[in-house]
Amino acid sequence: MTTRATSTRPDAKPAPSAAETEPSPSRIVIQYPSPTIDGGRFAVKRCVGDSVTVSADVFRDGHEIIRAVVRFRGPGDSRWRDAELKRTDAHLDGVRWATEVELDRQGRWQYTIEAWTDVFGTWRAELARKVAAGQTELAGELSEGIVLLSGAVQRIRAKGARALVEHALATLCDETVPESAKHDVALGQELARAMARDEERPGRVMLDEPLRIEVDRVRARFGAWYELFPRSWGGLSGAQAQLPRLAELGFDILYLPPIHPIGLTNRKGRDNALVAGPRDPGSPWAIGSVDGGHEAVHPELGTIDDLRSLTSAAAELGIDVALDFAIQCSADHPWLTEHPEWFHHRPDGTLKYAENPPKRYQDIYNVNWESPDWRALWDALLAVMLQWVDCGVKLFRVDNPHTKPFAFWTWLIDEVHARDRDVIFLAEAFTKRAVMRHLGKLGFSQSYTYFTWKNAGWELTEYVSELAYSGEQEYFRPNFFANTPDILHAYLQYGGPAAFEARVVLAATLSPSYGIYSGYENFENLAVREGSEEYLHSEKYELRQRALDGPLLPLIGRLNAVRRENRALQELSNITFLETANDALIAYAKQSAGNAVIVVVNVDPHQAQEGLTLVPASLGLPPIFTIRDLLSDERYQWRIGPNYVRLEPGVRQAHVLRVEI
Repeated sequence: MTTRATSTRPDAKPAPSAAETEPSPSRIVIQYPSPTIDGGRFAVKRCVGDSVTVSADVFRDGHEIIRAVVRFRGPGDSRWRDAELKRTDAHLDGVRWATEVELDRQGRWQYTIEAWTDVFGTWRAELARKVAAGQTELAGELSEGIVLLSGAVQRIRAKGARALVEHALATLCDETVPESAKHDVALGQELARAMARDEERPGRVMLDEPLRIEVDRVRARFGAWYELFPRSWGGLSGAQAQLPRLAELGFDILYLPPIHPIGLTNRKGRDNALVAGPRDPGSPWAIGSVDGGHEAVHPELGTIDDLRSLTSAAAELGIDVALDFAIQCSADHPWLTEHPEWFHHRPDGTLKYAENPPKRYQDIYNVNWESPDWRALWDALLAVMLQWVDCGVKLFRVDNPHTKPFAFWTWLIDEVHARDRDVIFLAEAFTKRAVMRHLGKLGFSQSYTYFTWKNAGWELTEYVSELAYSGEQEYFRPNFFANTPDILHAYLQYGGPAAFEARVVLAATLSPSYGIYSGYENFENLAVREGSEEYLHSEKYELRQRALDGPLLPLIGRLNAVRRENRALQELSNITFLETANDALIAYAKQSAGNAVIVVVNVDPHQAQEGLTLVPASLGLPPIFTIRDLLSDERYQWRIGPNYVRLEPGVRQAHVLRVEI
């Protein structure tokens, strides 16, 4: 990121007359502004109520004093506001400057950095050094001060500040006043503050372009998701009946897989069989039938009015409804006949169904993003999403966004946010890290992660540290789903109930956003075959009889309550991993605004593990302090240094400890 002077640069034209002489180029440099993503190409992310630390290297040649501000404006603001930057390493005569800006509204914020030479401050500092050195005969220096004060009188508007300057000017001009008294007036702190109020900004520079901050509502960062298939709960009305219990358990988001009509052609049967039986309902992701496409609700689930009722009832309980947004069509989708140009055709006229080797999806077709009619396709997809937004859906879990054009997501997210800034986008992109990061930069509010496959303590420490401190935290918000309809990790298949307990504690306390798919609370762990992560009798292909009655729900409900009660668990980049002297124990502390929580988890689901958890002095805790286990309500005395922990499957799989000083 470079800087520019507000004056124009010299060029090769003939030398102008004195009256036309341009100001000389500024001598100030601004470098390395932060936060910024890829040099300002993408927006930084924050949530309402957050503050952002803006910083930069600011310096100039010579010994003159400089001043710098961050200029910022929020959505709807026509004028810029200033916040003064302060040196963060002044004791080293450093060049890094920083300040905090509070973000009180959602939407797009902008900021830039401006710096200039502090002429009065430079004059004042020079005068102070000479006075301190015992120099006399400083009339020349005072005459310079008179010129500066005379200019200030003309531009300062505040009466109190102007009166101070006028008094100082009169004192310096009064030949009867002793020079020592003039020095005292010139060096007064009140005069310095008055001069700084409306000072000119000579030689000022600023960033080439303002930098952006996208401010979302808090749910974009913090929330507990519960995923269910409505058809296993009695349709949309049945899902609505579960809302009071979900609210009681502390869930913030009810996530529904696609609720649209399902195709008959090539419908999948039980356990992904190629031939469906007469009663097999098919996969909800095979969207489209004679009953409609992406804009319709499956008749067996209810109606659009039922969805409106669901979202309205959820909102009254503080719950958001999330809907799956999957851009794919069954062979029976109306678009295949209405818009055949939107799909891939082989030379023989047939359509190619979707594949992700070794997985094959004979029941769906992908759209042709290279279609000559791509603009109409984009508009149709936007219309679909806006329809559901109008129905009260404010979150979308986007299926496989990494297989669609990046430009499409940039456009779609901007278009939706232009109409409703509350909408949140979750990227279901289990793919290359660079692609996942890029989707976050483009505007996805949060993303699925590799958490499901990180089960050892060292893996989790390495991965979460990267998410929290590598720079990704500025734009990539993780969502730690403990399981999904597609992912049943071997750790859960073979770890028994203790594995489910460990993983949900980790998900809920490591990441501000986490989720579970229904069945998790019942320890469902049977895979379709050895080495597979697919569930046996997967709910993707058959109806299940579901109820919120699993034995793990008390722990999950307690975790959700603990998350809401402790701000430290609502953030990501406040984590410190602690040494445990046992690889099977993972421990970490989170701190925020006087709230400190220490979590210790036994990642071995088969046997007891014990060891010492080392609390470093760098956490700033007292030498000896009380902790309360928020899962069991037990209290212990801990100290800076090593603390003994023993965790046994079936007895206690984890501690979630709040520091109570």
